[in-house]
Amino acid sequence: MDKKEQIIGVATQLFAERGFQNTSVSLICETAEVSKGLVFHHFKSKQELLREIFSRTTELIKDINAADPSCSTPQAQLKDMLESFFAGLAANKSLFQFNLNMMLQPFTRSILQDLIDKRAAFLLQSVRRIFEEIDPENALVLSYGFIAELDGMALHYFSIYEDYPLAEMKNHLLKKYT
Repeated sequence: MDKKEQIIGVATQLFAERGFQNTSVSLICETAEVSKGLVFHHFKSKQELLREIFSRTTELIKDINAADPSCSTPQAQLKDMLESFFAGLAANKSLFQFNLNMMLQPFTRSILQDLIDKRAAFLLQSVRRIFEEIDPENALVLSYGFIAELDGMALHYFSIYEDYPLAEMKNHLLKKYT
């Protein structure tokens, strides 16, 4: 792993665990075993590092939530999206924890607002495209509801319940939507 990726990995973990404001560049350097000069060679500021990590999580989330265009029905697209979402939650826990923490903290939300808005618009558009085929009249409301269910499950899985029944919730949504 190159040093830039090492810095990003360590910063992601520390931001997720401690929060952005409680993580100093010095702590990132100490944990990653790199110099401040190297951090600032790759990133002009701690805020730029945060935006880079958030942009990467957005790409991951886009990949996870992209419906397979080869799926023949909207229900099959939703099934593919749900399978991918739940696999992503389980496989990328620290990235999703980071994402949730950064979006819920007012200070970091202000730094990331433009990126959050772009991500939200992309996700809504992707989901709405599917629901337009199922129920054009209610597609927007169904899309918001679907996204809210997934966001709520992620919130509960990462920060509220230690023994959250992720597999059961996935099966519940698969039955409900497919």
